Amino acid sequence: MSNEEIIHKLKPIITTYAPASAALENLSEESDFIKDLNINSANLVDIILDVEEVFGINIDNASMEKMLTVKASIEVIKEKLSEIDR
Repeated sequence: MSNEEIIHKLKPIITTYAPASAALENLSEESDFIKDLNINSANLVDIILDVEEVFGINIDNASMEKMLTVKASIEVIKEKLSEIDR
C-alpha cells in the first residue's frame, strides 16, 4: 500500500477528531497531530483505535507512542501491514 493510499484512508479518520479544518486542507506527511491539527491526546488514542479497525492491524503501545505525525503513522501502519503479510 502506497503512502498516498494510506493518507487517503487516514484523512477521514483524522477529520473526525481534528478541530482545525484549515490544517486538514494542507494535510501532508509532515503534519503533526498535536501541534498542527490541534488533536488532544485522548482523541489521538481514538484515531489509533480507528486506524486499527480500518487497516485491520493491531498497534502495540510502543508503536502507538511513535504515532505523533502523519509520516510516523504511515511507517507504523506499513510495518504492521507487513507483519500480517508474513
